[in-house]
Amino acid sequence: MKRIFQQSYKQFILALSLMFGLFLSSIAAQVLPPTQSVATPGASAKRSNPLEQLKSTDYYVRIRPGEFLMGANSDQADEKPVHRVRITRGFEIGKYEVTQAQWEAVMGSNPSHFKGVDLPIENVSWNDVQNFLLRLNEKSSNYQYRLPSEAEWEYACRAGTTGEYAGNIDSLAWYKSNSGNTTHAVGQKSANAWGLYDMHGNVWEWCQDWYGAYASEEVADPKGANTGTTRVLRGGSWARPPASLHSARRSGFSPDTRNNSLGFRLVRTSS
Repeated sequence: MKRIFQQSYKQFILALSLMFGLFLSSIAAQVLPPTQSVATPGASAKRSNPLEQLKSTDYYVRIRPGEFLMGANSDQADEKPVHRVRITRGFEIGKYEVTQAQWEAVMGSNPSHFKGVDLPIENVSWNDVQNFLLRLNEKSSNYQYRLPSEAEWEYACRAGTTGEYAGNIDSLAWYKSNSGNTTHAVGQKSANAWGLYDMHGNVWEWCQDWYGAYASEEVADPKGANTGTTRVLRGGSWARPPASLHSARRSGFSPDTRNNSLGFRLVRTSS
């Protein structure tokens, strides 16, 4: 009788252990399903590395060759004459304005007035941007990074549109009436039809060209004036009214000018 009792007791304990094990397994399955993967810190850090962002294919939009009418019949003399421009070579342009984190990753400093890693870099001159490009190109073997030409910029900004803006300006842009007198993190407004953010507003964007008069005839891949004293700026800023944000609106400053509304975006082509 004693032996039978001992065997029954052992079987009871074994059954209880099995039941408890199954209970723990079910709890673990609810906490972490077997199909769920756990991201490694290294992978996350690489995705968030500002320099790697600038080199990532996902950071750019491929713009195909095409043609458009550049300029506007407005009250601004420098936007005339409206003329046909052919873009004969495709290029990649940044979806966003270059951020302060990205600038600091390349230059080791942040001159911006409004501070924030995801805010656009500002308070940088055209000359400062050329130094940034020089250092970025030293870190790249597959691509050449540069500013867009003025024609490339307007072509990309319009994204096939012909009006004053590439869409509803309140949806697309930070400007004087809605900015709260500051810049905003890039990519918070809607993109244009080609997937580019903040082409209107937030910060003015430096272009490569010298500021000069337009040609009156059709041109292919124009590069602006041969010489000059000011470099082209496009897009308007957080501090300007909507009229300054027109797709065709032009401005220009001395290449050594810095202020808290001047920034830029990148273009890259294969080396």
